[in-house]
Amino acid sequence: MENITSTKIKRLIFETYIAVIKNSIGANLFRNFYVKKNNRKIDVANNGEFSCAFYVSSILVLFKLIKEVHLTVDSTVKDLEKSGWKKIKKPKIGSILVWESLAFNSEAHKHVGFFIGNNKAISNSYKKGCPVEHSWNFNGKRKVDFIFWNNNL
Repeated sequence: MENITSTKIKRLIFETYIAVIKNSIGANLFRNFYVKKNNRKIDVANNGEFSCAFYVSSILVLFKLIKEVHLTVDSTVKDLEKSGWKKIKKPKIGSILVWESLAFNSEAHKHVGFFIGNNKAISNSYKKGCPVEHSWNFNGKRKVDFIFWNNNL
């Protein structure tokens, strides 16, 4: 195989980024994130129930589009803004969607995922504990608060 840094080969970052997002559907890779609190090991992702920011930020770090992996939507959004992502009005394939807060287990939770085109998105399902494809606005049940785009894509 030819060296990937060869002048004859051009990396297709955007195409690879979209392929990684689509290929992540059903992956259990983002189910668990452990921390030590009061000398106890805790899975703060709760076996995938709270993994949307972990999922999105992990892929963005892989492509050097943000600085670090995050466990909350708010910290992910702050990193997006610091890393050159801009808010846009209409989603583009590969853009980041941030949905409104909804009550879940008596707490408000935001949600984050990827827009993949054709009114579809991929985000981590709290029910399944893994990334799933769904309508970009959850069939009209959840409003998108912000759409982010990075011109490096």
